[in-house]
Amino acid sequence: MLDLAVKIGALELRNPVMTASGTFGYGLEFQDFVDLGELGGIVVKGTTLKPREGNPYPRMAETASGMLNCVGLQNKGVDYFCEHIYPQVKDLPTNVIVNVSGSTIDDYAETARRIGELEAIPAIELNISCPNVKQGGMAFGVTAAGAASVVKAVRKAYGKTLIVKLSPNVTDIAEIARAVEDEGADSVSLINTLMGMAIDAERRRKVLSIGTGGLSGPAVKPVALRMVYQVAQAVKIPVIGLGGIMTATDAVEFLLAGATAVEVGTANFIDPAVTTKIVRGIGEYLARHGFSSVREIIGVV
Repeated sequence: MLDLAVKIGALELRNPVMTASGTFGYGLEFQDFVDLGELGGIVVKGTTLKPREGNPYPRMAETASGMLNCVGLQNKGVDYFCEHIYPQVKDLPTNVIVNVSGSTIDDYAETARRIGELEAIPAIELNISCPNVKQGGMAFGVTAAGAASVVKAVRKAYGKTLIVKLSPNVTDIAEIARAVEDEGADSVSLINTLMGMAIDAERRRKVLSIGTGGLSGPAVKPVALRMVYQVAQAVKIPVIGLGGIMTATDAVEFLLAGATAVEVGTANFIDPAVTTKIVRGIGEYLARHGFSSVREIIGVV
């Protein structure tokens, strides 16, 4: 029997396939398409201390082999999540992980503290890498010192499994990964979106309301794969790989590069059942090559 189980800190996943924040809602929206119990976990949409309206429309644009977005962390705030969303997701048959963002270090720490009080939420993913907000987000994630300062404060406020989501829009992502590891991160996830832009040539103007946005989808996969490989060599904590994963083969490549688990994002917009197909595909790959456990292929390359 194939063993697909992996561990991220104290977090036990039945398989290495999770969903990426911002692409799967709160999981509830996908229940008609996916048996959530077949997934290792779901990372729900970004949550901040106070409600955020996000950026003006238009804030999405198709590109060759991907998409741009500048949604800007639209959400109703952590109190709304605790009071209204948590009762609906606490009994889902998988790990529910909350993506936490903020404008200040204190915002991050307080949001994490409140999420930490929710018994059925075993982990958070700290978003220090969002390129679509004016304050916070990526501003903290582009330097080792900035990233370390946020993680240090959150680690004091939050005692469960802490995953830190890293920005690819940096010179040396391995240096930043080591910095957050040193401050107590249990895992790092990467990559978040790459900064990009779209221009409407006929109208001679920017497509997105704020000009730039985050590029995701198959176009970013080679960059993501390279960065996951580099970070896996640089840290001892588990790495979660994401960026352009559309198929089981893509997921296997990230595992071979050193990822312990993966997150599937943009592909959910194309095929809402893609995550469970990837789980099955990883199992088929292991069986075809004579492996009994997914852990046998992690970091083989």
